[in-house]
Amino acid sequence: MVAGKKLTRVALILLLLLACCLLVGVLLGPLVRVPETVPVEQLADPDSLFVDVDGLSVHYKVVGQGEPTVVLLHGFAASVFSWRKVMDPLGETGTVIAFDRPAFGLTERPMPDEWEGESPYSPEAQTDLTVALMDELGVEKAVLVGHSAGGTTALLTAIRYPERVEALVLEDAAVYDYTATPEWMGPLLRTSCLRRIGPLLVRSITLWGEVIIREAWSDPDKITVELISDYKKPLQAENWDRALWELVLARHSLSLEDRLDEVSVPVLVITGESDRIVPARNSERLAAELPGAELVVIPHCGHVPHEECPASFLEAVTGFLEDLA
Repeated sequence: MVAGKKLTRVALILLLLLACCLLVGVLLGPLVRVPETVPVEQLADPDSLFVDVDGLSVHYKVVGQGEPTVVLLHGFAASVFSWRKVMDPLGETGTVIAFDRPAFGLTERPMPDEWEGESPYSPEAQTDLTVALMDELGVEKAVLVGHSAGGTTALLTAIRYPERVEALVLEDAAVYDYTATPEWMGPLLRTSCLRRIGPLLVRSITLWGEVIIREAWSDPDKITVELISDYKKPLQAENWDRALWELVLARHSLSLEDRLDEVSVPVLVITGESDRIVPARNSERLAAELPGAELVVIPHCGHVPHEECPASFLEAVTGFLEDLA
């Protein structure tokens, strides 16, 4: 009954959007670019690096050296910035690589007329890119640390490329909470009308994104004006809104909860006790259903332990890495 009501609401929203398109489509004209966009090089940090991976310019950072190699996969609407508090300490254990997943940060945002075949924003393409980046950087095998939607990518990579993954750290991973775009909605969302209005709709992230950030922290008083500003920085990159819409279009059901028995590597599941986005009970379930997984619950912490409770996050991860040695 609840699912049926949700589907009805989604259908009504789509019908309203289509009606709006028909009513104002003539007035909209060509898609207006977001004002004040700049080349990504102007948004880069002094330690930013860029590498061509199968024709895509990928933004990444590296600290440390030697083994193990740890690859950090950020969550939705985040970027390498979100790992700022834990990268250097983790770099004392080996090589640490963080990169911006497609549609986020400073990684290139290709448009539909610039690729053939599968969308580079699809879940499978993101796992392909993770492995291709490892190839480009000479990494044979890595420990994947995935946060939230990045945890989905990490888990799918381990299933699709088991020979390339040494272990997994799934932090507040969106496995049971993964939001897919229903297959039946695809044709509607890909109409020329909604392809025009979609990017306009996702631009509202500049408003509701701050609300999500505050939901992600157990103690929102820790959130500063500077933090909000740094999170919004990539929204100055050209085509960020269109790329985010393409990501929405490319999301589809993964049913990862039915494939957990395919994971054969060591797994550490971390969750904030007070996570309001991916409830701790879901991470507890994930740890119980993944063969041999360890679970760490961090008290007084929300959806982003690596940002809100970095000391506890580091203690859990470094201990896990030591056990792998």
